[in-house]
Amino acid sequence: MLKLQWIGHACFRIETSDGTVILTDPYDESVPYKAPTGPAHIVTVSHDHFDHNAVGRVKGSPDVIRGLGERTVRGITFRGIPAYHDTEGGKKRGRDVIIRFVVDGVTLAHFGDLGHTLNAEQLRPLQDVEVALLPVGGHFTIGAKEASEVVRSLPRLRVVIPMHYRTEVVKDWPIRPVDEFLAEAGLPVNRIPSSEVEITPEALPTKKEVWVLDHA
Repeated sequence: MLKLQWIGHACFRIETSDGTVILTDPYDESVPYKAPTGPAHIVTVSHDHFDHNAVGRVKGSPDVIRGLGERTVRGITFRGIPAYHDTEGGKKRGRDVIIRFVVDGVTLAHFGDLGHTLNAEQLRPLQDVEVALLPVGGHFTIGAKEASEVVRSLPRLRVVIPMHYRTEVVKDWPIRPVDEFLAEAGLPVNRIPSSEVEITPEALPTKKEVWVLDHA
């Protein structure tokens, strides 16, 4: 069983059954969400922007996963899949890396600041993804319509956890609230009144759902 917590923005804390802690896309002090607390063993970084790459804030001297290709740390294999931060091949905002990994029998993908829908080459290594940590707020990333297309393109997907959208913490940012994605996606919505959720392969829904978490 893995425990997943949405810290805020694109930052999640994932703890595996053996106690390994993975932190995704930590942000710097200029992002007003709560700072990640406690040490981590592994940090993943989708791209080098201030709101995704603040590895120095993470305690515990973690191994850092960034870039393309495969790397195995503490028995977990992370695969970096090339993508872009915009619809112009990175000309506007640079590159993005989708990171796919399997923990406790669940296949996850963190999409970072994905700025476009996926082509066949990008979809190939994502065919078995069951849980997607997906930006939905638009402006800097894909918005409601494009995120819905990504969801439809992943055949084994069971849970979408939205991220990188407007909340009361970042109410002045030019990104849209999660409700626009929920309306566009047209999937069952499970609003979880917590920042944390436990996930097992057996407990995954049989059809696609959106799980909306509170931030930490």
